[in-house]
Amino acid sequence: LDGPLAPHHHPPPPGMGGPDRVVKTPQRAEVGVKEQVKSEGAPKEDLHQDGWGYKDTKFQLNKDGHIELAGSRYLFSGQVLGHFRPWVEETTGLDVTDVVPKQPPAKPSPPVRHEAFIAGLETCCKRKSDADTDRIFHGHGHTCQEVYTVRFGTLERVPDLVVWPGSHEHVEAIVKLANEHNVVVIPFGGGTSVSGALECPAGEQRMIVSLDMKEMNAIKWVDRENMLVCMEAGIIGIDGKRRLEALGYTIGHEPDSMEFSSLGGWIATRASGMKKNTYGNIEDMLVRVKVVTSVGTIDRLVDVPRLSMGPDVQNVILGSEGTLGVITEAVMRMRALPETAAYGAFLFPDLETGVKFLREVARHRCAPSSVRLVDNEQFRFGHALKPVTTGAAKKFVDWVTKQYVTKWKGFEPMQMAAVTMLMEGTHAEVAAQRKKLTSLAMPLGALNAGAENGERGYFLTFVIAYIRDFGLDFRYMAESFETTVPWSNVVMACHRVKARVAQACKEEGVQGEPFLSCRVTQTYDTGACIYFYFGFSWKGLKDPKKTFTTVEDQAREEILACGGSLSHHHGIGKHRQPWYPEHISKAGVKMIAGIKTAVDPKNIFGNGNLVTLAPPPREMSRL
Repeated sequence: LDGPLAPHHHPPPPGMGGPDRVVKTPQRAEVGVKEQVKSEGAPKEDLHQDGWGYKDTKFQLNKDGHIELAGSRYLFSGQVLGHFRPWVEETTGLDVTDVVPKQPPAKPSPPVRHEAFIAGLETCCKRKSDADTDRIFHGHGHTCQEVYTVRFGTLERVPDLVVWPGSHEHVEAIVKLANEHNVVVIPFGGGTSVSGALECPAGEQRMIVSLDMKEMNAIKWVDRENMLVCMEAGIIGIDGKRRLEALGYTIGHEPDSMEFSSLGGWIATRASGMKKNTYGNIEDMLVRVKVVTSVGTIDRLVDVPRLSMGPDVQNVILGSEGTLGVITEAVMRMRALPETAAYGAFLFPDLETGVKFLREVARHRCAPSSVRLVDNEQFRFGHALKPVTTGAAKKFVDWVTKQYVTKWKGFEPMQMAAVTMLMEGTHAEVAAQRKKLTSLAMPLGALNAGAENGERGYFLTFVIAYIRDFGLDFRYMAESFETTVPWSNVVMACHRVKARVAQACKEEGVQGEPFLSCRVTQTYDTGACIYFYFGFSWKGLKDPKKTFTTVEDQAREEILACGGSLSHHHGIGKHRQPWYPEHISKAGVKMIAGIKTAVDPKNIFGNGNLVTLAPPPREMSRL
């Protein structure tokens, strides 16, 4: 550092030694037993190239005109969802007879090639590819706008080469090569970003390399005594969960994207999962992270639960979104698997009462692993996904249940809201949780909706993106976005954001009424995370993507007007970048930019996320 921030060496206080002071590093004692874990190859799942998830899974119309979920991976997969099409047509106006013609994938621009850089990769990667399909797949995330562009347009800029490293040393060598040849490196985990973080800067003239980390998926060791696990950053969430559970442990981080997102991506976006009440957010689980930057590898000497050593460098890496370097491995806290887990659900007369319940749960510090409140629109959405009831006895039970709720208890079908819960622990702990939660819910007029409804509520979590992609086939755009809001403003934000989206749709000439919904997903002492969902038909719109972005921006502005955050766990990327400087202050921007410049002086990690830096003098690549 130069200027006023340059380090100054002052004489040490008396008794503290001087410039000749010698610090001896003692022989370090062995800490714990690092039990090696058998390596596995990277998962070879076949994924959709132009949408979310597994290629064998999608919502589709069957020969009888009913909507079904193809495949066999999820609850209700392979079953006819007979209530879903009527609900979709009535609620959203989506017309399943108006199919958007399939278009062949657009061919990207020819890749920029730096031959000396490419030659240097021969000894420091497992494989590489400049195939159009790989370049396109690695050139976008999963915002609605990005998926729309992949299906119906052309991505303006995509990576020129995709590289799969196999070790930390590979990454170090690749980053060194990139600095030598002025090549841009964009780390790629699972590709599930919904912030525009994976979009390549349109004006970037240098060669861009997507560094796909999925080959680095090892669990390097577990330390059962100290309850630590060291994993490579490319491990995919569901794969890590399966392998740790086989050893009797879990880290407990389960975001909605866990089937496809990676450990490195969670750290880079400062992620949160549905079980954060028990296990914490990603920053609570992280003990140590290793990162390769342009000026060297950042690591920490010890794996301890807490320390006081000045500003925490690791906290700078959390949420850095690929702008500072490549995360290669992390040491995480782990816990023994719970003895049992149980679902539950309550019905409340309306959203406001449901929010009161969540507030009481937070106040009493008795939240189960997961507790979520869905509004009436999302409650009916989830109900529409139930398979058609078969059998006279089952139909009679469903009829009696409906009569009990709506007629005898007086719940209004168009007002009621639902809370779904997941409780974990010993049998005694789960029983105690259920008893305590019931004692808070019943005075508010709740009805016990049972375990089946609780489990079905989480089913929607994992298929919502497939439903979004189904809508795109029929000229319907939809998206979700999240925020955190103080408790005093939760209900207000739910109502005002919906109203703002509805008004924006009218102003932008959207035909029909938009679909608007919300759920409260994570609770804290001082506030809660709210997810919003909205969608509309793009029939008759000149530029559907531009209209969608305008409506979404107005929704975000209303969130901010209600005292909400830019993001609870999705991150900033480029999608929320225009509002970022205001939220962290001018001084905050300078600090982030200063760190970026210090560890990446050539802007090699030039994905353009967070703060935008003026490009340094460019050494033009040889093409």
